[in-house]
Amino acid sequence: MKKWIVLLGMAAGILSLSACANSDIIVQSKVGNITKEEFYNQLKKQAGDKVLQQMVDTMLLEKKYKVTDKEVAAKIKDYTNQFGGEAGLKQALAQNGISNQQAFKNMVKEQLLAEKASTDGVEISEQDVKKEYENNYKEEVRASHILVNDEKTAKEVKTKLDHGEDFAKLAGEYSIDPGSKDKGGNLGYFTKGKMVPEFDNAVFSMAVGKVSNPVKTQYGYHIIKVTDKKINKFEDVKDEIKKELMMKKSKPIDTMITKLQKDADISIKDKDLKIAFKNS
Repeated sequence: MKKWIVLLGMAAGILSLSACANSDIIVQSKVGNITKEEFYNQLKKQAGDKVLQQMVDTMLLEKKYKVTDKEVAAKIKDYTNQFGGEAGLKQALAQNGISNQQAFKNMVKEQLLAEKASTDGVEISEQDVKKEYENNYKEEVRASHILVNDEKTAKEVKTKLDHGEDFAKLAGEYSIDPGSKDKGGNLGYFTKGKMVPEFDNAVFSMAVGKVSNPVKTQYGYHIIKVTDKKINKFEDVKDEIKKELMMKKSKPIDTMITKLQKDADISIKDKDLKIAFKNS
C-alpha cells in the first residue's frame, strides 16, 4: 500500500497546482516570486517521471475498469477494521504522509483498479472456494494480546495474570502494539492464516477463556487470551474467499500496465519527461 500512497501524494501536488493557480505567480514575497513554470520545472526534476507514470497508469486503468463508490467505501471499512478502528487507521495514514480523506479515497480507488486489472480473466472454481473455507475460514476466533519486547517482561505479565490481575489493564500498561493496547489488547475476530504462524498455531489450539504462555514471533513476545470462537457459514464468507484466491493467482500489475500502454499508443510531448517516462 505504501507505494500507492507515496505516488498519490506527488500526483495530487501536480493536480492541485494546475487547478488552483490563476496566474503565472504562485508564490509572492518581498524576497522574490515563484512562477508556475519554475515550480513545474523543479517538480519535474525531482519526481516528474514517477508522477507522470502514476497519472498515465491511472488514466489507462480507469478507461478499462470501473470502481464504484460502494467498492471504495467497503475497502476503507476493511482497512479500518485491520487497523483496529478509525484512530488506528488515521495513525497509519499519518505515518505515510496522508492526512486528507479524499486523497486516501483516491488511493483506495487506484488500488482497486490495480486489483481488477491484475485479476482480469482469473477463474476460481466453487470446489477451490469450499476447500479454502474448510481449511481456513470455517472457524473464526476473537482474541486479545499483550505484546512486549522481551521474554522477561512477558513472564512478568503472565505471572500477574496468573495472580488475577486484569488483562485489559495490563495490556494498556505493557503492550507495545499501538493498534490494540488502548482497547485492552483486543484484536477482534480473525480466521486462520491472518496472523504470523506462531501466533496462529497458538490461538487456534486454545479454548475460550484461556491465556497462553509467552509466544515468540518476529514482533516480540505475546500473551494471548481467546475470548470467543464461532463457526462461519459458507454463504457468508464465500465472496471474500473467492477474492482472496483470485489475488493469489493474479498477474503482475506491471505486465498489465505495459499491455495497456502499448494499446493506448502514448506520446509524451515534453522531451525531458519523455526520456524519464521511457526509463521508468
